[in-house]
Amino acid sequence: MKNKKQLYSSGAPWENMVGYSRAVKVGNVIEISGTTAVDGDKVVGKDNLYDQAFFIFQKIEKILVEAGSSLDDVVRTRMYVTNIADWEEAGKAHAHFFTKIKPATTMIEVSRLIDEELLIEIEVTAIIADEK
Repeated sequence: MKNKKQLYSSGAPWENMVGYSRAVKVGNVIEISGTTAVDGDKVVGKDNLYDQAFFIFQKIEKILVEAGSSLDDVVRTRMYVTNIADWEEAGKAHAHFFTKIKPATTMIEVSRLIDEELLIEIEVTAIIADEK
């Protein structure tokens, strides 16, 4: 039996413009697209990497719940930061949500993101366990 692909949207206009989904679920695997600290038309936590990362993880948690999952199912995170010297701020926000879960993670410095006010973008992979 083939697993059905389910698409999840945040309602952002660029999802259709660019042709992507906020998240895609196939079977028990959920992939969440790069997520930033944008709320409507404003950047949350301007000039504050910790605040941006914290807000992003809250957004990610909401989409996981919508897809029938939770942060407990996260097996991998990828964080793209514009200044690796601030890695501890991203790490603190990550630890707030994942201290007990401890997914595999990667943090990479990038030259910039789509908006100069954005300091971090985060992707997540979750696998819903058969038994909890």
